[in-house]
Amino acid sequence: MKLLDSITFPSDLRKLSKNQLTVLCSEIRAFFIEKILKNGGHFSANLGVVELTVALHYVYDFSADKLVWDVGHQAYIHKLLT
Repeated sequence: MKLLDSITFPSDLRKLSKNQLTVLCSEIRAFFIEKILKNGGHFSANLGVVELTVALHYVYDFSADKLVWDVGHQAYIHKLLT
């Protein structure tokens, strides 16, 4: 089973080791590339924030904390995790 399939809530990220987080980021990239190639959309803005988004969700609890993206198409990875 892929790690991405095991993420139901962003808080699930806190259960992963650093190595697993690295693997998860690779899985997110592969998933996103597959979807963009099939459906079209903004490519590089999202790939540039994969680790940032995973790290933010690892550290913060966005059910209580607030997160504002300055560009909407940078938020697709966030949407994927939530």
